[in-house]
This record gives sequence, structure tokens and C-alpha cells, in this order.
Amino acid sequence: MSLRLPESLHAQLREMARKEGVSVNQYILMSVTERMARSEDYFAVRAARASAEKFDAALALVPSGEPVAGDELP
Repeated sequence: MSLRLPESLHAQLREMARKEGVSVNQYILMSVTERMARSEDYFAVRAARASAEKFDAALALVPSGEPVAGDELP
């Protein structure tokens, strides 16, 4: 995968990777993996709080009416 970064950000990545003792590629891989794990935790916590009752209550707040042109179901 090719990624274009501003030189200033690339320089920061190089320095952070150097401090961690890894390559820039390895540092990016670790960072992306960590971020994805936090996202999965976030969604798991949100999903655990969900319920059909809360979903129905949220839908009840949506005003009825015709969809905006182009948003119709096929």
C-alpha cells in the first residue's frame, strides 16, 4: 500500500518509530492495530447498551413524511 504524507508528519513518524526502536512501517502497523482494537471495544460497549426498546424510542422521534427525492426505497 502506498501512502502519501506531508513531510512534517513523516518526520514525526520517523522520530516516534526511532524512539520505539522499530521501522516506520512497523510503527504504523502497531498504531493502526491499536486504533482498530479500541474501535472494536467502543462498538462492543455501545452494542451492549442497545435494546429493541431504545431503538423503537429513537425511531418514534423521526417525523413521518415522504422521503426526500432520491432517498426512496426501490
